[in-house]
Amino acid sequence: MRILLVEDDHHLAASLSEALEAQRYTVDVAHDGDIAWQQMTLLSYDLMLMDITLPQVDGLTLCQRLRSHGVVSPVLMLTARDTSGDKVAGLDAGADAYMVKPFDLSELIAQIRALLRRGQMAPPTTLQWELLQLNPTTYDVTYQDIPIRLTPKEFAILELLLRHGRRVLSRHFILESIWQLDDPPGEETVKAHLKALRQKLCKAGAPKNFIETMHGLGYRLN
Repeated sequence: MRILLVEDDHHLAASLSEALEAQRYTVDVAHDGDIAWQQMTLLSYDLMLMDITLPQVDGLTLCQRLRSHGVVSPVLMLTARDTSGDKVAGLDAGADAYMVKPFDLSELIAQIRALLRRGQMAPPTTLQWELLQLNPTTYDVTYQDIPIRLTPKEFAILELLLRHGRRVLSRHFILESIWQLDDPPGEETVKAHLKALRQKLCKAGAPKNFIETMHGLGYRLN
């Protein structure tokens, strides 16, 4: 799941980003409304967290712009404004939920999970390909009922492949989907993670070509 955090307080943005990444979300950060809008036009986000008081374009205007362009992804407003009128303005602008600073981190994460569940259309409990099963909620992965322990990035790559089936995914697409925009690694990093992922799958009994390399194009499930 990819989240855009729009927050002009750099210290708060860094701490929130770290906490969300610990929950296995991919987080991009924008420190003003203009940059946030540019990123939203480039990538599709599963959820957006945004402050109301932002440089360049404020959160209310940004949210209205999103909705007017047909973006339906959940928006959670984070703000120090706590009057009823402020909350009504945020919700009327198109926000799905509103939390007042300072907030409890566990409550924020629970709210994010609830909004993501609401935004998905009948999400599958388990993703399956042949004898492989992956549960996006519990992070359990098994092959022939044999548990496979994966790193967060290995899990994210495997989930991405499962969600796209036979579609070939380029290294660039995998990087864009899983890593942060402000500090992406090189494409060799994807190759290294896929090598480790294949080794773990083979150890559990999967065929060597379970993840197929399409030379010059990318990877797909076989």
